[in-house]
Amino acid sequence: MASGRVFLLAALCSLLILTSFIERTESARCCLSYTRRHLKCDRMLDYTIQTINTSCDIHAVIFHAKGKFICADPYASHTQKLMKCLE
Repeated sequence: MASGRVFLLAALCSLLILTSFIERTESARCCLSYTRRHLKCDRMLDYTIQTINTSCDIHAVIFHAKGKFICADPYASHTQKLMKCLE
């Protein structure tokens, strides 16, 4: 009985670590272009800022929606309004 609990605890810990790793790698993707759609604040969860580096060619705001990431032009007025809405 005790070995079953240890196995279950180890499996849950592994799942937690894997989930955390996947979330970090998902948000680390590079935006290569911007969306043309105007996004709604109530559908966004959060955002991150992408700066130009060795693998990312453009500045972007990456909006986090349920199950996806959406790249937006950081200089567009609708992007600025959406960022303020999420703060």
